[in-house]
Amino acid sequence: MGDKLRLLIGILGNGASLLLYTAPILTFSRVFKKKSTEEFSCFPYVMTLFNCLIYTWYGLPIVSHLWENLPLVTINGVGILLESIFIFIYFWYSSPKEKIKVGVTFVPVIVLFGLTAAISAVVFDDHHHRKSFVGSVGLVASISMYGSPLIVMKKVIETKSVEYMPFYLSFFSFLASSLWLAYGLLSHDLFLASPNMVATPLGILQLIIYFKYKNKKELAPTTMVVSKRNDDEEKSKTTLELVVDVDRDGDGDANEKTSNNAC
Repeated sequence: MGDKLRLLIGILGNGASLLLYTAPILTFSRVFKKKSTEEFSCFPYVMTLFNCLIYTWYGLPIVSHLWENLPLVTINGVGILLESIFIFIYFWYSSPKEKIKVGVTFVPVIVLFGLTAAISAVVFDDHHHRKSFVGSVGLVASISMYGSPLIVMKKVIETKSVEYMPFYLSFFSFLASSLWLAYGLLSHDLFLASPNMVATPLGILQLIIYFKYKNKKELAPTTMVVSKRNDDEEKSKTTLELVVDVDRDGDGDANEKTSNNAC
């Protein structure tokens, strides 16, 4: 019963993670249309790629015992592909300054993953020590991935707008972390459960902030409409005054001509 429940939670976790990894498609469809990354940050996508790389390696038989963590390999393998595509698109449409930022975060992530894979494969001889080492790095990777939206949350609080913090990304992040927390506890694997103990409250925090500020951005269009109406009224008033002045000048000229003719 325990193994069946664990498998079920793993499948649900795969589904939630797939939704999490595909959620940025909406964001990048906007990037495609506008040919600009605007105020979106690439940091969450790089950290998600790092997390996927580490946990794909963690789930492979060279680290885990046989295929005991097959769900990790399948979903994180898909995550590697999707996040790589998103990062490439971001890099393509970003400004030169943003391209430097992408390189500064992307290159160290790839180097760190390569070192982790090499050390775990060469230095350690048994699965237990390999899992401990790779799991420790994975702990940092997961916390970095789930904590990366804190940068966006800061912008949301400052601007009082959730424009650059999509709801689905926050919701699926909470859902995936909750399910993987349950999977880790059922597997008695602290390296899977521990990062999600941090990620789940962060997901809840994101949702709270989203619902607090989600209606704030609706005030902006209303304000613009009011301002436009006021401007139109001012223009109408000015035009009316000009017309009145012209009419007055015309009447004055007419009176003057009448007086001259009378003389």
